Amino acid sequence: MFAAALASGPASASGDIALGHHLSAECAACHQTSGRQVGGIPAIVGLPAGQFVALMEAYRDRRRENPVMQTIAGRLNREEIAALAAYYESLEPAR
Repeated sequence: MFAAALASGPASASGDIALGHHLSAECAACHQTSGRQVGGIPAIVGLPAGQFVALMEAYRDRRRENPVMQTIAGRLNREEIAALAAYYESLEPAR
């Protein structure tokens, strides 16, 4: 069931890219801005917005395990999650 939610994502995940850029500093502390997965921390650069939102909601609702991500997602409201999703979707991984 969770995999289906990730595949489909929400119908609309539009968000404020500038706000997402502002909020992304905390994400960049662990996730590579290059778009590469390093040390088991997944890449989020270029991630489709709907998938990003579904993942963050799963962490926030504690349907996905990771104490750090649960804490971070728990502090974000829908607008902030949508903004981060739009920002990361707008980026292209380094080649």
